[in-house]
Amino acid sequence: MASIKKPRISLVFLSAAGASAALLLSACGGGTTTASSNTTSSEPSSSASPATTASSSPSTPGSSSGTPAPNPGPAPDNGLCKAGDVSLSLGQGDAGAGSSYRPLDIKNTSGKPCTIQGFPGISYVGGENGQQIGPPAFRAGEKGEAIKLNPGQSAAADIQFVNVQNFDPATCKPTPVKGLRVYLPQETASKFLADPGTGCAAAKLPGDQLSVKTVHRA
Repeated sequence: MASIKKPRISLVFLSAAGASAALLLSACGGGTTTASSNTTSSEPSSSASPATTASSSPSTPGSSSGTPAPNPGPAPDNGLCKAGDVSLSLGQGDAGAGSSYRPLDIKNTSGKPCTIQGFPGISYVGGENGQQIGPPAFRAGEKGEAIKLNPGQSAAADIQFVNVQNFDPATCKPTPVKGLRVYLPQETASKFLADPGTGCAAAKLPGDQLSVKTVHRA
């Protein structure tokens, strides 16, 4: 009776099966594997570059827009004659060539000296609200020297009043006036000086209905 031969298991097959089993156990088990030192990640780790928070510069004390500006205090007295320092009057004058010439007297009625220099601003006023009638006085000549007025002293400025009948009525538009509005040189407050008459209400005239010269000593 012939003997039965048992088949041989190839060593190569066993070797390959063992390797596969080892890999399977490694994948299913809880063990850790060590990455190769030659492996380079294509994306940097988020922990490698920590976020940087920019700090704001400290505020400068007193630089806040809400800080109130210091009070500059009252404006210094520049020594010029103000409207409240003087009284005004019109002196007697001369007439000729369709005009009259009268001095505007400016008297220091305050208790302190003051200085005046230049041309007063003068215009006719009328109506119920003292509105200006026609253009202001033309300034004739050059600006004079500064004049110091002690209490009680006066200066004067010569005014030329043109007779409005010299102008064509259609051009002049004759209008009753109650007097003059006067601004002292370099002063923003005015004074009223009563002197009823007639002026031209037209904004443009072929000449000057009023003209004034610089202040001089009375």
